[in-house]
Amino acid sequence: MSETVRGVVARSKGAPVELVDIVIPDPGPHDVVVRIESCGVCHTDLHYRDGGINDEFPFLLGHEAAGTVETVGDAVTHVVAGDFVVLNWRAVCGECRACKRGRPWYCFASHNASKKMTLTDGTELSPALGIGAFADKTLVHEGQCTKVDPDADPAVAGLLGCGVMAGIGAAMNTGNVSRGDTVAVIGCGGVGDAAIAGARLAGARTIIAIDRDPRKLSWATEFGATHTIDATKTDVVEKIQEYTDGFGADVVIDAVGRPETWKQAFYGRDLAGTVVLVGVPTPDMTLDMPLIDLFSHGGALKSSWYGDSLPERDFPMLIDLYLQGRLPLERFVTERIALEEVEKAFAAMHAGEVLRSVVVW
Repeated sequence: MSETVRGVVARSKGAPVELVDIVIPDPGPHDVVVRIESCGVCHTDLHYRDGGINDEFPFLLGHEAAGTVETVGDAVTHVVAGDFVVLNWRAVCGECRACKRGRPWYCFASHNASKKMTLTDGTELSPALGIGAFADKTLVHEGQCTKVDPDADPAVAGLLGCGVMAGIGAAMNTGNVSRGDTVAVIGCGGVGDAAIAGARLAGARTIIAIDRDPRKLSWATEFGATHTIDATKTDVVEKIQEYTDGFGADVVIDAVGRPETWKQAFYGRDLAGTVVLVGVPTPDMTLDMPLIDLFSHGGALKSSWYGDSLPERDFPMLIDLYLQGRLPLERFVTERIALEEVEKAFAAMHAGEVLRSVVVW
């Protein structure tokens, strides 16, 4: 039977979010009801609220979540009631052209729940990234549930659902950082610091953190940065070269996603080096560069979608590394808040005061 729970909803562009009653329908054959235990407050949720994703209001926000499977549809085989899971928005289909070519991290037809959650008056909700986890419970496709070790702190585990996985994957999957590489990361918020942690885990010998905020540069050193650059005080490209024997970094990760930071990444890499764009630009941003520079510098220019991750492969591995004390995921949790404090957390995030505010139940 359907049930009514609390959820955080954005009704219109730019309006403050509201904590309201929402209706969770009976799960379809391949659907799962998950009781949410934690959900991180991500920039993507703010983009949804402000109309930066699309205009399919009202949105049920929240997607960086962990919880316990409560009810499953009659055809579900992937999880069972009682499983501790991290939710993901890449439930690979296995049938699209990317999946059939052995590149499921590019899946073009990711699964979502077969039914819509609604307001109590029947208005259908658009769940953020197909999840909608700022709620006591949510309805997702079984493939959106990745079972992980239940010993993990839910507030930590849930962060793999978006930003932390995007950053770690940008370094390890998209950037293919290897032992002995030099790496530079532009932008040291949650995604950038996760990229630093990923580069350290992969064995990079030099990891350069670049930001305009001294507080964020301090955070970056805690995740493994060996050098820092305050972008307000020096030429970023020249400083990267100084720290890399005059050559530039093997891999430069742009976790900001602006034309000026992408150019710093491009010119701050070594010849035949790699640029990874993981920060999300806005639709109006453009690049104006000499084509000969693109040709003469060689190498690879990549975009990283969700860290080119496969949740079933990556989430359990990263949780195991965290439980072994080899990956400091707990450092991303700046504060733990209640569900009714999401709007306040947006303001703290916008001001750069936190890496992650995490709603906990």
